[in-house]
This record gives sequence, C-alpha cells and structure tokens, in this order.
Amino acid sequence: MALTKEAKGQSNKLGVGGWFYAGRYGPERYLYILHRISGLGILLYFILHIFVTSLRIRGVAAWENIMSTLEHPIFKFGEFLVFLAFAFHALNGVRLILTELGLFLGKPQPPKYPYRLSISRQRVFSWILMFIAFVIMVLGFIDFYLMGG
Repeated sequence: MALTKEAKGQSNKLGVGGWFYAGRYGPERYLYILHRISGLGILLYFILHIFVTSLRIRGVAAWENIMSTLEHPIFKFGEFLVFLAFAFHALNGVRLILTELGLFLGKPQPPKYPYRLSISRQRVFSWILMFIAFVIMVLGFIDFYLMGG
C-alpha cells in the first residue's frame, strides 16, 4: 500500500503557490490563471478610469492637472499593460466560449486504449488563438513605443 504525502507527515498544500504551479494540468491551466489576472487588471483599470473621469466636475484646472500627471512614462506603461490584458482576455474568452459550447470536443468515441483526450483537439486551437494574441500584443507594442501612439 502506497502512502500519500500527508500520511508520511509531509504537507501537500500549495496555498497561493498552487495558482502558479499547474502540475499535470498543462497550458490550459496557465491560460486560466492569466485569464483571471487579466480580468482583475481590466476591472481595476475600469474603476480607476471612472474615478479619473469623475474629476472633470472639479473644473478645467483640476482636469488639466490630472491629465498632465498621467503623461508620466509609468502611466504610459500601465496603459500598455491594460492593452495587453485586454487583447489576451478577449481572445482567451473566445476560446473558452467555443470550448464551453463543445465545438472543440469532437465526436464521442468508445473508450478504447490508447485513449484520446478531447484536450488534445482543443490545444491546437488554444495555440492558434494565443499566437494571434501575441501578434496583436506585438503590434500594440510597436504602436505604443515605436510609433509614439
């Protein structure tokens, strides 16, 4: 009889570190983690955007003051991060929706060895969408930093 880690006295709890270690789950687990993080980042940006926009009611001077503060390069970098989060979140969301609708599961097959998992059919589409997201992110980098957008 094989003893588990907990039976041997070793802790098997990863805590928050378990978010970043997908173990046997593969790249889809990391895409899931990044989807959560990018969603939280977009939400934070949305809240900050509403707060900054609401400062317009304080008058033109207050608005111009905050806008001049936001011209700092650190805010430009933050805006670029929001763009990256949006590009990734949108395309990964499309992948998740199509997967949930069952479009990448394929036809049911009898369980004969060697087993083919549906994840192997989904993975190709995941790589294609993440490549498209990467291209969009590179184009965004060119626009933000090289073209002075």
